[in-house]
Amino acid sequence: METLTIFALSNFPLTFLIIGLIAAFLSVTFRRAPKSSGQTLEEIFAFFLLFPIGISFFYNFVMHVFFGAIAARFIGWQNSPFQAEVGFASLGFAVVGFLAFRGTHGLRIGAIVGPALFLLGAAAGHIREMPGSSFIWTS
Repeated sequence: METLTIFALSNFPLTFLIIGLIAAFLSVTFRRAPKSSGQTLEEIFAFFLLFPIGISFFYNFVMHVFFGAIAARFIGWQNSPFQAEVGFASLGFAVVGFLAFRGTHGLRIGAIVGPALFLLGAAAGHIREMPGSSFIWTS
């Protein structure tokens, strides 16, 4: 059980994606009135915004701002003021994710763009550190 807990907390984006899919499945399964397939997809999208965007980025905010030394050590960084910057960026994404959960279609699309580009930049940074990589820019 300890190993499963460590895995879940260490891979929180995956954990919250799975929880979001389960919540969406339960919501769609137990809703009162039948809905169209488009409405069902919008409901699944809403739960994606709530869990993997809203709650996951809120968790990231808490870890980077209140447990910065632990978060830095976990990802191989030195603890620095950058932890707070990442944390508050994550808080912004979380708040937009929470608002988009029951928001308009435009807000839902907007809630995806910021985190997607943030994560693209993080991935590019990790790829850049790999030996022989020339992804986007070179040193």
